[in-house]
Amino acid sequence: MNEFLEILMHGRRFKAAVKELSLEDLNELAGKLNKIIEEREANAEEEQAAVAERNAKIEEIRKQMEAVGLSLDDLGGSAAVKAAPKKRAPRPAKYKIMVDGEEVTWTGQGRMPTVFKNEVENKGKSMDDFLI
Repeated sequence: MNEFLEILMHGRRFKAAVKELSLEDLNELAGKLNKIIEEREANAEEEQAAVAERNAKIEEIRKQMEAVGLSLDDLGGSAAVKAAPKKRAPRPAKYKIMVDGEEVTWTGQGRMPTVFKNEVENKGKSMDDFLI
């Protein structure tokens, strides 16, 4: 699609690309481009109108607040800002194994540690053998 845009945006390349089109085809192409342009303009106008309406409502509310003598602090504006979610506490270990005098624990979530995997696959033990 990038090559298409380069041809479309470059005058001489575009002219060379459409030189074999008939006048009817060129008029049809122009009509389609005009339709796209009109749709984009209409969408831009709608967005501008929506922004203007929103700003007018904000201004109206601000004036009402001034008339009553309220400020954003009175509304708890600082409380309206959501705090970052707190991290949850780590999950407690569910499984435990001793390897070379070292205790290895696992919560049972995520990828199974290699020591547990080796015990289960190679020595035929089940995970129930390692429950805490």
